[in-house]
Amino acid sequence: MAKVIIYPTTSLILADLVDRMGHKALVAPEAVRDRVTNPEIKSPPLNITPEEPKKGLKYAAVDVPSGIRGRMALIGPLIEEADAGIILDDPGVLTGCAGCNRTNELVRLLIKTKGIPVLDLKYPRDDTEARGFVARIKAFLEGLK
Repeated sequence: MAKVIIYPTTSLILADLVDRMGHKALVAPEAVRDRVTNPEIKSPPLNITPEEPKKGLKYAAVDVPSGIRGRMALIGPLIEEADAGIILDDPGVLTGCAGCNRTNELVRLLIKTKGIPVLDLKYPRDDTEARGFVARIKAFLEGLK
C-alpha cells in the first residue's frame, strides 16, 4: 500500500479512487479532521497549536502571506509522507482563491521535486476524457503495488 498525495488536496473523488485501489490517499480534509477532533487543541475555531505557524515556516519564508504558511502547515507534512502523487492540471474552481493558488503552485512544485512517482493528468471535460482519466489513474496505482 502506497501513500498517495493528491492535488488538488481537497479532491475527495480522487481520494476515493486511490482508496478503492488499496492505497492511502493523503488529502487536506483528513489533516483538518485530525486538528478539529484532537482534544489537545484548545483554540477553536482556529484549531491550531502554537507550533502550527512554525511548521508552515519550513515550507514558506516568513515574508510569504500567512495563509500560505498556514495551508503549508497542513499540506507540507502530507507531501513528506507521500510515496507517490497524482496532480490534476487546470482543475478550475477546485483550487480556490489567489492565496490558495499560490499555495497550490508551491504544493505542485514540492510534489514534483520530491523524487516520487507522479501522475500528471488534465482535468476531463467530457465522458470520453473521464473514462480515460480513471483508466490512467487505475494503471498508475496498480503500478505502485
